[in-house]
Amino acid sequence: MAVHAHPDDESSKGAATMARYAAEGVEVLVVTCTGGERGDILNPRLQDDPEVQRDMPGYRRREMAAAAAALGVSQRWLGFVDSGLPEGDPLPPLPEGSFALEPLEVATEALMRVVREFRPHVMTTYNENGGYPHPDHIMTHRVSVAAFEASADPAAYPGAGEPWEVSKLYYDHGFSKARITAVHEAIVASGAESPFAEWMDRWDRDDRAEKVTTRIECSDYFGHRDRALLAHATQIDPDGFFFAIPRDLEREVWPVEEYELVASRVPTQTPEDDLFAGLRS
Repeated sequence: MAVHAHPDDESSKGAATMARYAAEGVEVLVVTCTGGERGDILNPRLQDDPEVQRDMPGYRRREMAAAAAALGVSQRWLGFVDSGLPEGDPLPPLPEGSFALEPLEVATEALMRVVREFRPHVMTTYNENGGYPHPDHIMTHRVSVAAFEASADPAAYPGAGEPWEVSKLYYDHGFSKARITAVHEAIVASGAESPFAEWMDRWDRDDRAEKVTTRIECSDYFGHRDRALLAHATQIDPDGFFFAIPRDLEREVWPVEEYELVASRVPTQTPEDDLFAGLRS
């Protein structure tokens, strides 16, 4: 089970891993906490599209269905409302009724119902900073950890289904400095222009690399990831930096997706190359 804040997050964080496991016969479920109603239209081709402007929530639901199909996974909506990304100094208050303002126990119970119904062995989510400090990402972290900790406790949320113990909890690591550096240097060495030059100039340290415990070989499924990303047409510019990376080069220098093992209720040794290490017979 991969718990994400908005539709499109699942396609940019751990998507190739999910596609690989789904292809191997693992049941994979994406839980999307919000509908992404307040997401900006980041694809210039759709910024003036009347259908998108008329029904952004419906459009994003259709995008999510197409992305899930591209990855070969199932998907569930948790039903909360996108908080938006506040901007300004000072930051404005979050909209009333948005996900990040929900009482923790309310949001946790909603996720708990899905956990106890689906009964996952492994859960992935964001770190305590949300991967990046969007209020919905931080809330997703809090809710995921709370559900992981309480899912097996019969006294916790007794109306949310039969207790189920999730065996392992991971934080996904996406755009790490190590990954971007490896791809950037390989592009430059090939004589091409790197889309990450500005990133390298402003990135002074990497405080995440030492936390990586698990690397999943998934380069054969980068195509599934790309198709899932492109399905989120309102959010992904097909001419943007991500698709400027030569895929053959990416497969050669960075064929993995990375995770941080946060908790395990089964014996396992790190480093790992399988999210199900310690669970397989």
